[in-house]
Amino acid sequence: MATTTISTKFQIVIPKEVREKLHLTPQQRLQIVEKGGIITLVPEVPLKSLKGTLKGMSKTDLREKKDRL
Repeated sequence: MATTTISTKFQIVIPKEVREKLHLTPQQRLQIVEKGGIITLVPEVPLKSLKGTLKGMSKTDLREKKDRL
């Protein structure tokens, strides 16, 4: 598990092994999600990069809007 420290300017450094594993680049934007005292950083990806990821997905058995939480 990689660790980091908050600087006096409230900045953090993402460890090199994490940056390389996730292919993060300078100036890449991250979404910050806080829930129950846990902070999660989620890299933003362009919508074009998601093209084709759901290819072949079954369109049956989709949940109704009322069933979604």
